Amino acid sequence: MVYGDNRPYLVAMLTLDRDAAVKLAERLGIATDPVTIAGHPGVQAELQKEIDRVNDKFARIEQIKRFAILDRDLTQADGELTPTLKVKRAVVYAKYGDMFAELYEQPR
Repeated sequence: MVYGDNRPYLVAMLTLDRDAAVKLAERLGIATDPVTIAGHPGVQAELQKEIDRVNDKFARIEQIKRFAILDRDLTQADGELTPTLKVKRAVVYAKYGDMFAELYEQPR
């Protein structure tokens, strides 16, 4: 989910496809639990490469500058998704506001 309302640049909160994350963890030789995968620098580096590739398709103002990896999926049960699996942005912004704020506090 991309965030940037009234901010100088865009940031994103990412979730990982479980199967792809496990394959990546095995390739990197790390534990396959979601918390380890989400916090591992090698995983972050792989995702940064993909974000850089995607950013090349957008104008500078539309590019994601920083991201965080959530160690779980967003769910309907937690009120983060609608019945049609759309993100409830206001709920997610409120729930993970600290995570988004941290992305803006990091040095550029």
